[in-house]
Amino acid sequence: MSSEPQGDTPRPTPVLITLGSNLEPEANLPRALRLLAERVRVARVSKVYETAPVNAAGEIDPEQPPFLNAAVQIETEIEPVPLKYEVLRAIEAEMGRIRSEDKFAPRVIDLDIALYGDLLLQLDTGDMRLVLPDPDILERPHVALPLADIAPDLMHPTAGQTLSAIAGTFAGYTTIRPRPDIQLA
Repeated sequence: MSSEPQGDTPRPTPVLITLGSNLEPEANLPRALRLLAERVRVARVSKVYETAPVNAAGEIDPEQPPFLNAAVQIETEIEPVPLKYEVLRAIEAEMGRIRSEDKFAPRVIDLDIALYGDLLLQLDTGDMRLVLPDPDILERPHVALPLADIAPDLMHPTAGQTLSAIAGTFAGYTTIRPRPDIQLA
């Protein structure tokens, strides 16, 4: 007999990641998903949505192509900061993402942690910034709708609403539409 405590093996924390691209997005979203799946277990994948690009003033930017956005649920034991800065940023760099001062600039790929279980985190050291849950869940349909696809009943840790209810607040938005012609899974 073993003197080790018996019990269930701890399960990895479910993590929701958003993906976005407006430079060759039909090729870059699937590529980002493949690269992510090489590093972590991908459990669920959302539908793909097309979103009008916006500028810093929140207006539609006619100079940019539309974004394609999606979300995935992964299972990992990698902590949030290394996940963002050693895994997601490494994938972005491998795909040729160049970061600029303009956070609304076109991009090959954008990978962000939206939720990490029910963890609440505010990190801003200048070099590293990570806020969990991502405030964009409550403010941006291109974040809320794909997340609701993969985890509709998941409760937002601070808003006290399910992701499905949050996504419902964006009903009728004309700047986003599903793209059933593009399948990631």
